[in-house]
Amino acid sequence: MPTAAHRHAQDLGRFVMASPSSFHAAAEGARRLAEAGFELLSETEEWPSAPGAYAVVRDGALIAWTVPDGARPTTPFRILGAHTDSPTFKLKPRPTTGRLGWLQAGVEVYGGPLLNSWLDRELRLAGRLVTHDGAQHLVATGPLARFPQLAIHLDRAVNDGLKLGKQQHMNPVWGLGDPTTTDLLALLAEQAGVDPAEVGGYDIVLADTQEPAVFGADGGFFASGRLDNLSSVHAGLAALLAQHANPVVERSAAESKPIAVLAAFDHEEVGSASRSGAAGPFLEDVLGRIGDGLGASATERRRAFAASWHLSADAGHAVHPNYAERHDPANHPLLNGGPLLKINANQRYATDGPGAALWARLCGEAEVPYQEFVSNNDVPCGSTIGPITATRLGIRTVDVGIPLLSMHSARELAGVQDPWRLSKTAERFFVG
Repeated sequence: MPTAAHRHAQDLGRFVMASPSSFHAAAEGARRLAEAGFELLSETEEWPSAPGAYAVVRDGALIAWTVPDGARPTTPFRILGAHTDSPTFKLKPRPTTGRLGWLQAGVEVYGGPLLNSWLDRELRLAGRLVTHDGAQHLVATGPLARFPQLAIHLDRAVNDGLKLGKQQHMNPVWGLGDPTTTDLLALLAEQAGVDPAEVGGYDIVLADTQEPAVFGADGGFFASGRLDNLSSVHAGLAALLAQHANPVVERSAAESKPIAVLAAFDHEEVGSASRSGAAGPFLEDVLGRIGDGLGASATERRRAFAASWHLSADAGHAVHPNYAERHDPANHPLLNGGPLLKINANQRYATDGPGAALWARLCGEAEVPYQEFVSNNDVPCGSTIGPITATRLGIRTVDVGIPLLSMHSARELAGVQDPWRLSKTAERFFVG
C-alpha cells in the first residue's frame, strides 16, 4: 500500500512531466487550481473583492491566493514563494543549424546546468510560440534532440577530465539533412497547430524526457528532472489546495485568519530580474490589488506586510558521501531527514532568529523533522528569492527547501519523504 509520501511523490512526478518549461508549470498549476474551484483572473480586468480563491498567470509565473471570510485591510499574508524555472538550454535566434549532414539546434545555456549530465539523454523542446497577433501557444515535443558524447576511442583521456565548451560542444542533434532547407521552428509550429509563417517570437527550452522514478532500499529515493524547483512549487500548490479544500479555523475570530498566497516566479536561475521574476513587480502588484479589494489604505497595507511572513521554498544540498570536504563539518543534511532550514550569515538566505523559531514551531505542529543547512566557509553559498522578496516588500522571510543530491543535473535526486513533509509544513504555515 503506497504511503502518503509515495502518493505525493507520484503526483510530483506527474507535475514535473506536465511542466517541461516554466510556461507549462504555470499553466499546469493554474489548471489544477481551476479544477479545484479557484477563479482564474486576468491582469487587464477588474478583480473581485469578495472572499474566495483566485489565481493569475503572468508569462511563466503563477500567483494563487485565498481570501478568508472576514478578511480586513490589515489582514496579514502567508506567502510561500518558489520558482518555476530550472537550469537548461534555450533556443537562440536562427536555431536551425548543423553540418556534415547533421541537423542541430543553436542553443544558449540558461542558468547553471551541470553540462555533462545532459549528455546522451533524449530531450524534448518545450515552451511558447507567439504569433503576430500576440496570441501565445504552448508547445512540447516528444523525444527529439540529444547531446551526443564523443566515444572514448576518440578521446582516450576523457576519464582524466571532461571539459565541455558551451559553444562548441553543446549543440544538440535532432535529425539528418540540410539545415538550409529544414526549419526547426516550423516543426514546432506544426506541433502547436499554428502556421509557421505566423510565428513572430518564441521562448523554447530543452527538457529531459525520462520519467521520474522511485527506487532504492524500501523505495526511499526519488529521481527526476527539475526538482529544483518544481518540488517546492508542487509542495506549495498541494498545501494551498489542501487548505482550500479543508479550511482549519484555530482562532477565536475568523477574520484573524491570514490570506494564504502561493507565488511561483520565473527566472530565478538567471537572477530573477524580469516582469515575472521575484525581483520584478508581480507579487507586489497582486498583493496591492488584494489590499485594494479589501479597502486598504497605504498605511493599512504596510501594517498587513509588517504582520506577514514569506516562506522562500527552494531546494538545498544534502551531504554528499563522496565529497564530504565540500560540506560544513557539523551540519550534514540527509535525504529523508526532513526539509531544510537554510541559513547564511551573509544574507544569501533570509532566515533569521524569529524565522528559525517559526519554522521549528511549524514543523513541530506538522510532526515533521527538519534539518539545518549552512555552507562550508570555503565554498561560496548560492542564494534564493528569499532575500529579494524581503528586500522588495519588507516582509519577514525564512528560507527552506528539500535536500537534493546532483542539484542542477538534468536528473536530480531527492528522498521520497521530504517533498511530502515540506507540503505538510506548508499547510501549517498557510493556516497561520
